[in-house]
Amino acid sequence: MTQNPPIRVFIVDDHAVVRSGLATFLAVFDDLELIGEAGSGVEAVRCCQQLRPDVVLMDLVMPGMDGATTIRALLKQCPRIRIIALTSFVEEERVQAALEAGAIGYLLKDISMGELAEAIRSAAAGHPTLAPEAAQALIHVTTHPHAVDYDLTPREHEVLDLMASGLSNPEIAVRLVISRSTVKFHVSSILAKLGVNTRTEAVAFAIQHHLIS
Repeated sequence: MTQNPPIRVFIVDDHAVVRSGLATFLAVFDDLELIGEAGSGVEAVRCCQQLRPDVVLMDLVMPGMDGATTIRALLKQCPRIRIIALTSFVEEERVQAALEAGAIGYLLKDISMGELAEAIRSAAAGHPTLAPEAAQALIHVTTHPHAVDYDLTPREHEVLDLMASGLSNPEIAVRLVISRSTVKFHVSSILAKLGVNTRTEAVAFAIQHHLIS
């Protein structure tokens, strides 16, 4: 009987200890093969374009390009990749952002080795897997919808809050530990989504529509 090739897995996490632990875990299973890892979203996009993994384990909270943004970028380049959000957080916004970006699964980092292995196999086969906590968060979002947020990402909300506090782009870059060009990208995206032309208009609009405190 012909044996199927192993599922090619790629890890994205800004913590080296987490990547090392996941690598050790993957080595236990003959049908799973670690083909690479990245410590940032930018690095992940560059590497995955070359390596073409079957499944990506994606952390959501990373400096610079966050998980949801990275998921969109990866799927734009490689639509056949299956992405599992693997994180310590189950905030409704993060769950929704990850799944809307195209993640096929959302799991917590305290999951057992067997459960994660099965989730990777399911993802490779095109089947979604959600942690119970993530499923509960989605149910709550559906039954208790938030006010319209104009499709702003969690990172864009952070940038908008700092804009409202009067911080300049360089100051926001320092506060969020991201590059000035990344801040400029987020600001441009915020203006486009809110349908305004200036930072002042964006802040006024956000206050009027309760997008910020």
